[in-house]
Amino acid sequence: MITLTLVAILGALLVIVLMQLAKKSEEPNAKGSPPRAPAADLANLKITDARVGDMISVSGAGDDLSDLDFTADRCAWFEAGPRRWFELSGAYRERRVALRVATGEDVEAAVHTDPRKLTIEDLGVSEDDLAQMDERQNTADFFEFDGKTWLYRLSREAQARRSDEAEIAKFYYWEFQEQGGKGLLAIRKAEGEPFTVTLATTIYPGDVTVYRGARA
Repeated sequence: MITLTLVAILGALLVIVLMQLAKKSEEPNAKGSPPRAPAADLANLKITDARVGDMISVSGAGDDLSDLDFTADRCAWFEAGPRRWFELSGAYRERRVALRVATGEDVEAAVHTDPRKLTIEDLGVSEDDLAQMDERQNTADFFEFDGKTWLYRLSREAQARRSDEAEIAKFYYWEFQEQGGKGLLAIRKAEGEPFTVTLATTIYPGDVTVYRGARA
């Protein structure tokens, strides 16, 4: 009789232990933190999975319509109001190139491969022109450069955080879209520094292949 009672007690304790283990496995992995995200499928990495150390291949975006292949050694994350994007950059044929990925409802991608060091004077616009566009916030504004028409898209205060720098950089940002084309032109102005101009070309996100590498 005593043996049966002990067996019953031990059985009840075993059930309680199993229930506690099952409950614990459903809890977050740390107090106040969400469950860990599932591991990425390394054989089918998406453009939004790309990170420093990865090898990036963009179909037909290189010189002479070759593939643009580079290893990302730097990343910067940008915020301009509600807009978010990141840029992965690396060396390609003795110059630096970058892949820009804007996240949101729709993923937008662009590559910067143009080696020119442009100024706003090269664009034919002045600081006052940019200030007026910013004040109007009118997407009908435009200017002509390089035989193309560049339509105003947005301008606002922005900030960037780079993977190789601790401090957050703040600057003012203007963005223009090539009319009827794939060009994307960005102008940045940090306090006390000159304007910088970047030319990129929008691409189809599916043309980008990401190969997982070691983190830099």
